[in-house]
Amino acid sequence: MESEKEIIKLRPHHLLCTQGYSGKGYDEKFVLNMTYMTARMREDPELKVQIVFSTDDLCRFCPRKRGEGICVDDDKVLAFDAGVVKLLELEEKTYSYQELIRAVHEKMTSEKMREICGCCEWFHMSACEKNILSGKYLLNVK
Repeated sequence: MESEKEIIKLRPHHLLCTQGYSGKGYDEKFVLNMTYMTARMREDPELKVQIVFSTDDLCRFCPRKRGEGICVDDDKVLAFDAGVVKLLELEEKTYSYQELIRAVHEKMTSEKMREICGCCEWFHMSACEKNILSGKYLLNVK
């Protein structure tokens, strides 16, 4: 049985962000946390994530977080989440991270990326679209 510590809590749209992340962020605390979390997701083929429809482990040090489940950009992030939930038919439960990004890779198109992420401030400067469509972080999972 896995301990809760090994499972990363992740809001739906962060499935996309973790694939495009390149070491930039809001401030040093945020970047350190994001770098650590994305490295775990990119390197561990057995990693489990618990999808949550609220703030998550990546939000922990975000300066835009105003409390549990409260973000300065709630309207935008909830719309991003809704797009990913619809694309993958997600529920609040635990999944294999690799299975989720494989599903993203299989179902995502450039048009859907722009529809879901087009108004994200990071979208045009990130590698999200390139990395997702190329399957850059898909690991060989048995």
